[in-house]
Amino acid sequence: MKQTILTIQGNDCIAKNVYRMQLAGDTTGILPGQFVNIRVEGQFLRRPISVCNVTKAKGERLRAPQNATSVFGDPAWAKGVLTIIYKVVGVGTEAMSQLPVGTQLDVLTVLGNGYDLSKAGDNPLLVGGGVGVPPMYMLARQLREMGKNVRVILGFNTKDEVFYEEEFRQLGCDVTVTTVDGSHGVKGFVTNALDGKQSYYYTCGPLPMIKALLQAVGTNGEVSMEERMGCGFGACMGCTIQTTQGPKRVCKEGPVFAANELLL
Repeated sequence: MKQTILTIQGNDCIAKNVYRMQLAGDTTGILPGQFVNIRVEGQFLRRPISVCNVTKAKGERLRAPQNATSVFGDPAWAKGVLTIIYKVVGVGTEAMSQLPVGTQLDVLTVLGNGYDLSKAGDNPLLVGGGVGVPPMYMLARQLREMGKNVRVILGFNTKDEVFYEEEFRQLGCDVTVTTVDGSHGVKGFVTNALDGKQSYYYTCGPLPMIKALLQAVGTNGEVSMEERMGCGFGACMGCTIQTTQGPKRVCKEGPVFAANELLL
Protein backbone atom coordinates (compact mmCIF):
# COMPACT_ATOMS: atom_id res chain seq x y z
CA MET A 1 0.00 0.00 0.00
CA LYS A 2 1.21 3.48 -0.84
CA GLN A 3 -0.32 6.85 0.06
CA THR A 4 0.15 9.61 -2.49
CA ILE A 5 -1.36 12.77 -3.94
CA LEU A 6 -2.73 12.49 -7.49
CA THR A 7 -3.97 15.37 -9.64
CA ILE A 8 -7.10 15.13 -11.79
CA GLN A 9 -6.32 15.53 -15.51
CA GLY A 10 -9.78 14.57 -16.75
CA ASN A 11 -13.17 13.60 -15.32
CA ASP A 12 -15.72 12.91 -18.04
CA CYS A 13 -19.04 11.09 -18.44
CA ILE A 14 -18.57 8.21 -20.93
CA ALA A 15 -21.90 6.35 -20.54
CA LYS A 16 -25.08 6.57 -18.49
CA ASN A 17 -23.96 7.51 -14.94
CA VAL A 18 -20.44 6.27 -15.74
CA TYR A 19 -17.37 8.51 -15.50
CA ARG A 20 -13.72 8.18 -16.47
CA MET A 21 -11.20 9.98 -14.26
CA GLN A 22 -7.53 10.37 -15.15
CA LEU A 23 -5.12 11.06 -12.30
CA ALA A 24 -1.49 12.12 -12.68
CA GLY A 25 1.23 11.41 -10.17
CA ASP A 26 3.11 8.47 -8.66
CA THR A 27 1.51 5.38 -10.23
CA THR A 28 4.45 3.03 -9.78
CA GLY A 29 3.83 -0.58 -8.77
CA ILE A 30 0.16 -0.81 -9.79
CA LEU A 31 -0.81 -4.17 -11.32
CA PRO A 32 -3.86 -5.33 -13.36
CA GLY A 33 -6.68 -6.29 -11.01
CA GLN A 34 -5.61 -4.05 -8.13
CA PHE A 35 -7.62 -1.09 -6.85
CA VAL A 36 -7.13 2.35 -5.33
CA ASN A 37 -8.89 3.97 -2.37
CA ILE A 38 -9.75 7.64 -2.77
CA ARG A 39 -10.46 10.16 -0.04
CA VAL A 40 -13.45 12.32 -0.97
CA GLU A 41 -13.90 15.55 0.95
CA GLY A 42 -16.87 15.38 3.34
CA GLN A 43 -17.04 11.56 3.29
CA PHE A 44 -15.92 9.43 6.25
CA LEU A 45 -14.88 6.37 4.22
CA ARG A 46 -12.63 6.34 1.18
CA ARG A 47 -14.04 5.12 -2.15
CA PRO A 48 -12.43 1.90 -3.47
CA ILE A 49 -12.22 1.97 -7.28
CA SER A 50 -10.68 -0.66 -9.56
CA VAL A 51 -7.75 0.30 -11.77
CA CYS A 52 -8.60 0.60 -15.46
CA ASN A 53 -5.18 1.54 -16.82
CA VAL A 54 -1.79 3.05 -16.00
CA THR A 55 0.28 4.89 -18.61
CA LYS A 56 3.41 6.98 -18.63
CA ALA A 57 2.94 10.72 -18.29
CA LYS A 58 3.26 12.65 -21.54
CA GLY A 59 5.43 15.75 -21.79
CA GLU A 60 6.49 18.06 -19.00
CA ARG A 61 3.26 20.01 -18.49
CA LEU A 62 2.81 18.87 -14.89
CA ARG A 63 6.45 19.23 -13.83
CA ALA A 64 6.90 21.06 -10.54
CA PRO A 65 9.85 23.23 -9.50
CA GLN A 66 13.10 21.31 -9.01
CA ASN A 67 13.29 19.30 -5.76
CA ALA A 68 9.58 19.95 -5.01
CA THR A 69 7.85 17.19 -3.09
CA SER A 70 4.30 16.38 -2.08
CA VAL A 71 3.17 16.30 1.56
CA PHE A 72 3.96 12.57 1.59
CA GLY A 73 7.52 13.01 0.30
CA ASP A 74 6.89 11.73 -3.25
CA PRO A 75 8.13 13.75 -6.24
CA ALA A 76 5.44 16.30 -7.08
CA TRP A 77 5.74 15.92 -10.86
CA ALA A 78 3.78 13.32 -12.78
CA LYS A 79 5.36 9.87 -13.09
CA GLY A 80 2.32 8.39 -14.75
CA VAL A 81 -1.40 8.63 -15.38
CA LEU A 82 -3.89 6.38 -13.62
CA THR A 83 -7.28 5.86 -15.28
CA ILE A 84 -10.28 4.78 -13.21
CA ILE A 85 -13.87 4.32 -14.30
CA TYR A 86 -16.66 4.60 -11.76
CA LYS A 87 -20.44 4.65 -11.66
CA VAL A 88 -22.39 7.30 -9.76
CA VAL A 89 -24.39 5.32 -7.21
CA GLY A 90 -24.36 7.49 -4.08
CA VAL A 91 -23.21 10.67 -2.40
CA GLY A 92 -19.50 9.87 -2.60
CA THR A 93 -19.35 9.03 -6.29
CA GLU A 94 -21.70 11.93 -7.08
CA ALA A 95 -19.18 14.23 -5.37
CA MET A 96 -16.36 12.63 -7.37
CA SER A 97 -18.19 13.30 -10.64
CA GLN A 98 -18.23 17.05 -9.85
CA LEU A 99 -14.49 17.39 -9.17
CA PRO A 100 -12.75 19.69 -11.67
CA VAL A 101 -9.44 19.22 -13.48
CA GLY A 102 -6.56 20.25 -11.24
CA THR A 103 -8.09 18.91 -8.03
CA GLN A 104 -5.59 17.04 -5.87
CA LEU A 105 -6.75 13.81 -4.23
CA ASP A 106 -5.33 11.78 -1.36
CA VAL A 107 -5.17 8.24 -2.78
CA LEU A 108 -4.05 4.86 -1.47
CA THR A 109 -2.58 2.83 -4.34
CA VAL A 110 -1.14 -0.66 -4.92
CA LEU A 111 -4.01 -2.26 -2.99
CA GLY A 112 -5.06 -5.90 -3.18
CA ASN A 113 -3.80 -8.79 -5.26
CA GLY A 114 -4.03 -8.62 -9.04
CA TYR A 115 -4.44 -11.15 -11.84
CA ASP A 116 -1.80 -13.81 -12.55
CA LEU A 117 -0.86 -13.30 -16.21
CA SER A 118 1.44 -16.33 -16.24
CA LYS A 119 -1.59 -18.66 -16.33
CA ALA A 120 -3.23 -17.06 -19.37
CA GLY A 121 -2.19 -19.54 -22.04
CA ASP A 122 -2.41 -18.55 -25.70
CA ASN A 123 -6.13 -17.74 -25.87
CA PRO A 124 -7.31 -16.08 -22.66
CA LEU A 125 -10.92 -15.00 -22.24
CA LEU A 126 -11.74 -11.78 -20.37
CA VAL A 127 -15.32 -11.23 -19.17
CA GLY A 128 -16.47 -7.96 -17.63
CA GLY A 129 -19.94 -6.95 -16.53
CA GLY A 130 -20.91 -3.29 -15.98
CA VAL A 131 -18.39 -1.62 -13.69
CA GLY A 132 -16.51 -4.94 -13.75
CA VAL A 133 -15.32 -3.98 -17.24
CA PRO A 134 -12.57 -1.45 -16.24
CA PRO A 135 -10.09 -3.89 -14.60
CA MET A 136 -10.23 -6.00 -17.78
CA TYR A 137 -8.65 -3.20 -19.83
CA MET A 138 -5.16 -3.01 -18.31
CA LEU A 139 -5.14 -6.81 -18.16
CA ALA A 140 -6.06 -7.03 -21.87
CA ARG A 141 -3.39 -4.47 -22.77
CA GLN A 142 -0.64 -6.39 -21.00
CA LEU A 143 -1.77 -9.76 -22.38
CA ARG A 144 -1.74 -8.30 -25.90
CA GLU A 145 1.78 -6.97 -25.28
CA MET A 146 2.72 -10.58 -24.41
CA GLY A 147 1.40 -11.70 -27.80
CA LYS A 148 -1.75 -13.43 -26.51
CA ASN A 149 -4.92 -13.83 -28.58
CA VAL A 150 -7.35 -12.08 -26.26
CA ARG A 151 -11.10 -12.55 -26.49
CA VAL A 152 -13.22 -10.07 -24.51
CA ILE A 153 -16.91 -10.30 -23.61
CA LEU A 154 -18.48 -7.15 -22.16
CA GLY A 155 -21.92 -7.37 -20.55
CA PHE A 156 -24.37 -4.51 -19.99
CA ASN A 157 -28.11 -4.06 -19.44
CA THR A 158 -28.71 -1.68 -22.36
CA LYS A 159 -26.80 0.25 -25.05
CA ASP A 160 -26.84 3.46 -22.96
CA GLU A 161 -24.51 1.75 -20.48
CA VAL A 162 -21.96 0.44 -22.99
CA PHE A 163 -18.42 1.80 -22.75
CA TYR A 164 -14.88 0.87 -23.84
CA GLU A 165 -15.95 -1.43 -26.67
CA GLU A 166 -13.75 0.43 -29.18
CA GLU A 167 -10.88 0.84 -26.72
CA PHE A 168 -10.62 -2.95 -26.40
CA ARG A 169 -10.80 -3.33 -30.19
CA GLN A 170 -7.95 -0.85 -30.58
CA LEU A 171 -5.79 -3.15 -28.45
CA GLY A 172 -6.40 -5.88 -31.02
CA CYS A 173 -8.83 -7.90 -28.92
CA ASP A 174 -11.70 -9.97 -30.32
CA VAL A 175 -14.62 -8.14 -28.67
CA THR A 176 -18.24 -9.20 -28.14
CA VAL A 177 -20.76 -6.96 -26.37
CA THR A 178 -23.95 -8.35 -24.85
CA THR A 179 -26.96 -6.38 -23.61
CA VAL A 180 -29.83 -7.86 -21.66
CA ASP A 181 -32.44 -6.02 -23.74
CA GLY A 182 -30.70 -6.67 -27.08
CA SER A 183 -30.31 -2.96 -27.87
CA HIS A 184 -26.62 -3.44 -28.74
CA GLY A 185 -24.57 -6.48 -29.68
CA VAL A 186 -25.69 -9.97 -28.67
CA LYS A 187 -29.01 -10.14 -26.83
CA GLY A 188 -28.79 -11.74 -23.41
CA PHE A 189 -26.06 -12.32 -20.86
CA VAL A 190 -22.30 -12.82 -21.18
CA THR A 191 -22.86 -16.58 -21.08
CA ASN A 192 -24.76 -16.30 -24.39
CA ALA A 193 -21.50 -15.29 -26.09
CA LEU A 194 -19.26 -18.11 -24.81
CA ASP A 195 -17.62 -20.47 -27.29
CA GLY A 196 -15.60 -22.67 -24.91
CA LYS A 197 -12.30 -22.12 -26.72
CA GLN A 198 -10.44 -20.21 -24.01
CA SER A 199 -7.17 -21.43 -22.50
CA TYR A 200 -7.95 -19.60 -19.24
CA TYR A 201 -10.35 -16.87 -18.14
CA TYR A 202 -10.38 -13.72 -16.04
CA THR A 203 -13.55 -12.01 -14.91
CA CYS A 204 -15.03 -9.20 -12.83
CA GLY A 205 -18.66 -8.21 -12.42
CA PRO A 206 -21.83 -8.65 -10.37
CA LEU A 207 -22.24 -11.86 -8.37
CA PRO A 208 -25.09 -13.35 -10.47
CA MET A 209 -22.92 -12.98 -13.59
CA ILE A 210 -19.96 -14.64 -11.90
CA LYS A 211 -22.08 -17.55 -10.66
CA ALA A 212 -23.51 -18.12 -14.13
CA LEU A 213 -20.08 -17.88 -15.74
CA LEU A 214 -18.49 -20.38 -13.37
CA GLN A 215 -21.37 -22.77 -14.00
CA ALA A 216 -20.85 -22.46 -17.74
CA VAL A 217 -17.05 -22.59 -18.03
CA GLY A 218 -15.84 -24.23 -14.80
CA THR A 219 -13.14 -23.06 -12.43
CA ASN A 220 -10.05 -22.78 -14.65
CA GLY A 221 -9.79 -19.05 -14.16
CA GLU A 222 -9.61 -16.06 -11.81
CA VAL A 223 -12.39 -13.92 -10.41
CA SER A 224 -12.24 -10.37 -9.08
CA MET A 225 -14.87 -10.06 -6.37
CA GLU A 226 -16.92 -6.92 -5.80
CA GLU A 227 -17.57 -6.41 -2.08
CA ARG A 228 -18.31 -3.42 0.16
CA MET A 229 -15.12 -2.28 1.90
CA GLY A 230 -14.55 -0.21 5.00
CA CYS A 231 -10.82 0.43 5.34
CA GLY A 232 -9.66 -1.10 2.05
CA PHE A 233 -6.41 -2.55 3.45
CA GLY A 234 -7.43 -5.45 5.70
CA ALA A 235 -7.86 -3.87 9.12
CA CYS A 236 -11.65 -3.78 9.57
CA MET A 237 -12.48 -7.31 8.25
CA GLY A 238 -15.72 -5.91 6.79
CA CYS A 239 -15.22 -7.41 3.32
CA THR A 240 -14.49 -10.98 4.50
CA ILE A 241 -15.88 -13.82 2.38
CA GLN A 242 -15.84 -17.58 2.88
CA THR A 243 -13.56 -19.63 0.64
CA THR A 244 -12.45 -23.26 0.43
CA GLN A 245 -9.40 -22.18 2.43
CA GLY A 246 -11.37 -20.38 5.13
CA PRO A 247 -12.38 -16.73 5.51
CA LYS A 248 -10.47 -14.23 3.37
CA ARG A 249 -10.61 -10.45 3.03
CA VAL A 250 -11.50 -9.20 -0.44
CA CYS A 251 -9.37 -6.06 0.00
CA LYS A 252 -6.27 -7.92 1.23
CA GLU A 253 -6.25 -11.53 0.02
CA GLY A 254 -8.31 -10.48 -3.01
CA PRO A 255 -9.95 -8.87 -4.83
CA VAL A 256 -8.73 -11.52 -7.29
CA PHE A 257 -9.27 -15.16 -6.29
CA ALA A 258 -8.75 -18.44 -8.09
CA ALA A 259 -12.20 -19.53 -9.23
CA ASN A 260 -11.86 -22.90 -7.49
CA GLU A 261 -11.41 -21.12 -4.13
CA LEU A 262 -14.83 -19.49 -4.16
CA LEU A 263 -17.92 -20.78 -2.40
CA LEU A 264 -20.75 -19.25 -4.45
